[in-house]
Amino acid sequence: MTAYYLTFAVIAAAFYLIWRNFVDLKAHDEGSALMIERAAIIRSGAKTFLRREDRAIAVVIAAAALVYTLVIEMWAGPALMLGALLARSAVEIGMRAGTYGNVRTTNAARVTGAISRTIRIALLGGSLSGFTVQAFGLVGFTIVFLLSGGARTDIIGSGLIWHSARNAVTIRLTAYSLGCSLVAMFNRVAGGTYTKSADIAADTVGKKNHGLEEDDPRNVCSIADLIGDCVNDIAGNISDLLESFVATPLSCILIAMQTLNADPEMLMAACTFPFVLAAGGLFSTLVSVMFVILKNRKHYKWVEMSIEDFDEKYPDLSNLPQHRKVGDGKMEVRVEYSLEIDDPAAELDLTTTISAVMTLLIGAYGAHSIFGGLNMFSDSKFGWLLPWASALLGVVSSVAIGKITEYYTSTEHRPVKDLAKSAVEGEAFLVSEGIALACKSVLLPVIVIAVSMILSNAMCGTYGIAIAAVGMLSFVGTTVSIDAFGPIADNAGGIAESCGLPENVRVITDMLDAVGNTTAAIGKGNAIGSAAFASVALIVSYIGSYPFAEKTSLFDLVVSMIAGLVIGCAIEIFFIGTLTKNTIRAAEKLADEAERQLNLPGVMEKTRLPDYNEAIELAADNALHYMVVPSLLSVASPIIIGLPFGPDIIVGMLAGAVGTAIVMAIYNANAGGAWDNAKKLVEMGKLRIVHEGREILLDKHDSANGAIYATIHAVTIVGDTIGDIMKDVVAVCLDISVKSMSTVSNSLSMTFYSSPLRLV
Repeated sequence: MTAYYLTFAVIAAAFYLIWRNFVDLKAHDEGSALMIERAAIIRSGAKTFLRREDRAIAVVIAAAALVYTLVIEMWAGPALMLGALLARSAVEIGMRAGTYGNVRTTNAARVTGAISRTIRIALLGGSLSGFTVQAFGLVGFTIVFLLSGGARTDIIGSGLIWHSARNAVTIRLTAYSLGCSLVAMFNRVAGGTYTKSADIAADTVGKKNHGLEEDDPRNVCSIADLIGDCVNDIAGNISDLLESFVATPLSCILIAMQTLNADPEMLMAACTFPFVLAAGGLFSTLVSVMFVILKNRKHYKWVEMSIEDFDEKYPDLSNLPQHRKVGDGKMEVRVEYSLEIDDPAAELDLTTTISAVMTLLIGAYGAHSIFGGLNMFSDSKFGWLLPWASALLGVVSSVAIGKITEYYTSTEHRPVKDLAKSAVEGEAFLVSEGIALACKSVLLPVIVIAVSMILSNAMCGTYGIAIAAVGMLSFVGTTVSIDAFGPIADNAGGIAESCGLPENVRVITDMLDAVGNTTAAIGKGNAIGSAAFASVALIVSYIGSYPFAEKTSLFDLVVSMIAGLVIGCAIEIFFIGTLTKNTIRAAEKLADEAERQLNLPGVMEKTRLPDYNEAIELAADNALHYMVVPSLLSVASPIIIGLPFGPDIIVGMLAGAVGTAIVMAIYNANAGGAWDNAKKLVEMGKLRIVHEGREILLDKHDSANGAIYATIHAVTIVGDTIGDIMKDVVAVCLDISVKSMSTVSNSLSMTFYSSPLRLV
């Protein structure tokens, strides 16, 4: 039980830091009255959207919990509701942190003019998202596991009206994970539709039709877009990665319960190690993120000056800084200063490095303590290293996928620079170049995932694959903290623009926003990679959960699986099409509303403000209206297919869905990230092109090249608009889709087998 006591101790430390960081964040000044007003609109809009979304989600959660209680296992329904409640609570904290942190980040840039101090506030807000993901996900999972009996296979449960014997521990954990998945799916679909419809409408109407800046307050969609950044990039991301984080130890325990049920000691060890990794990763997250936050706080130093200079510089005797005499006519004054930072990405990379190294060291100690002497995976005295090596593969895969993603999506590397240069030739070239970049970017991450799966399976069997998934997300709190940094910085830039703050403020926030685009792409890559590992483990668990051996015809089995494979592929493609079409429809409605309001007397002349509330409500209505069908598609598909056609076809369906979702998620995420940063590269004045035989640096403030800048910028907006849906709606929903399918299938495998509706 020591491992579980330590897990709760780390969770308690996380809860304390969540409270401390929230208090610290709110203690900082919001800035001018106009900044406070803009931030209040964003905060209110985000809060209103979540409350309206809650009403829709609550109905689905209650219905799912009732079904699980009645026909699956009587305590599975409450476990599902607990997962949904904790996921939603994490979203609430992260959302509040984001909407309080955005304006304070703007003000930090305005008042200090220092990148380091601005990074600190944005990361302080982001840390609340990261810490809650791991703390809330882990505390509920641990409670359900221990209250259900822990690592035992003899605890049997059944539904209140359908008395089929099931392992109570695994079915309750599966239900808990599904509760998290349902919240994640609704948040991602609704949040993605909200933010991208607003973003596309803002770009189309504001930039292309009227030549307005990105966050011009005259464009009602600009405010809706800032709200959307919060409800999707913060709320959606929190619930997404919390669900992913929970699914990884679930896959470990499901595999362990099936393969090690004859040896209680080995079963206990296999079930305990994921908790050690997850708790170690959370501890590493707390240390690494807090180190960077504290490192970039304001510093003080003693500066020597003459008494005359001191009197001249500090004439107000009632407000003197701390000082002391050091000699004849000399004074030392304690003055404030900020660290000088040229590369914000390096600060964020530092948190990841510290987290990864600490997690692996803790994991090695845990593996030796738990598996040492068991000869569980090898007769060698070093056999305990094998599960740790599987976790190492997950961490290495995470870092490798992040670096590959960074290469293809960062403004600092050749692919995005070449993509931006292609805009010189027009929209068709930019779009074609982006598609080519995205296609090429898929291969290396998939190879990393595949090789890691093969090696981890060779070392520890399917349990090794599941442990690799845990390793990949063991310090997900760091990933989410950095990821949430992006939308906070983006919002900060939007507030700066809408409030007419000096250019130097926007320079700082734009720099952080560009880094945030890359960190967001890396976060998506981690979610996708972990989904691949977890889904494969869940598929294997599904296969082991019903009597496969009763199949008399191998041919029938193969036909069922191939049919399922094709269906699974088609479901994910249909899912992509539905998400894309819905977002476009919502964007069209918002664009019409923005155009209508811009044509009202006085709006373009800045003598009156548009009606933001009308656009915000329209964006929310659209998002909630269009979220139902795609959100339920992944949950309902296994039921619709499995009840009449049995459990075999589901194996193929899951395999087809996983393969399609992983490839398409990487493709869409990297295409969108690259197009977005190609536009940012132009806007930051960092793109060099050859024009009329000479190389020029595009700059919107350069009157000689202003027309060229405007033309190329308009082309990159097209790419960014296309990529918005791909990276922030499609890519982020695909990994949730396959895990939801896998989780539901695991819950209902025996139901499919004994279904009275079976046709074959």
